[in-house]
Amino acid sequence: MTSRREPRLADAAQIAAEQGLTSARISQFYTERVENTDGKAFPEPVDKRGRARLWDHAEVTEWFAHRAPSRLAEHVPPSLPLGTLLNAAEASRYLGYKNSGQVTTFVRDHPGYFPEPDVVEEKGTTANPYRRQLWKVETLQAWMATRPGRGRRAGARQAPPLPDVPVDGDPEELLGASQAAALLGYKSVGSFSSSLSQGNLPLLKTTDGVAKDAGRQNGRRRWTRRRILEQAAQRSKK
Repeated sequence: MTSRREPRLADAAQIAAEQGLTSARISQFYTERVENTDGKAFPEPVDKRGRARLWDHAEVTEWFAHRAPSRLAEHVPPSLPLGTLLNAAEASRYLGYKNSGQVTTFVRDHPGYFPEPDVVEEKGTTANPYRRQLWKVETLQAWMATRPGRGRRAGARQAPPLPDVPVDGDPEELLGASQAAALLGYKSVGSFSSSLSQGNLPLLKTTDGVAKDAGRQNGRRRWTRRRILEQAAQRSKK
């Protein structure tokens, strides 16, 4: 007997991030039963988490594959030298988003989805420090060409391989998302982040710290190896 596929679930925020839209727009597709070019209405939710609707990720991806090109897909960015550095708001506008905070949302809420900044500047004072992240135009163009949620194309960049992380290291060492993904058996940081956002990794809901180096990883979430392995053991029992 063939076992039924357990769907990968996604909420409006995750779908919006993948499709370059807003959560409100995803909800609108459902409430207004918007149809794609095949005449199919936006899929029905299959579950709920609190008040948030959850959809079968595969069904939604298929629906978008047959949707008429969006304004974002047809956006032509302004001509700028490839080495030009843009901050988050400028990058959002360059990519065609109406919301100037879209890139900031990607970086904050969907780790692994958007490219790492090319330059991180430490600003402010000791009492009130802040970081300014900058992306090169060439980095943004490469992401536009292979943006998740738009389907694979010839020459599309593959996700970078996860690091080889020993399980017998210091149990209190703080590890990042890519290391956690590797220890938990995920194939990419994106799949780890998706599962985390769906509430499938309850032991990692809170972090044990953040990176405090001078590079681009500064401020990123960290968990102890001990807690990650406890979560891995919990996953293996399901």
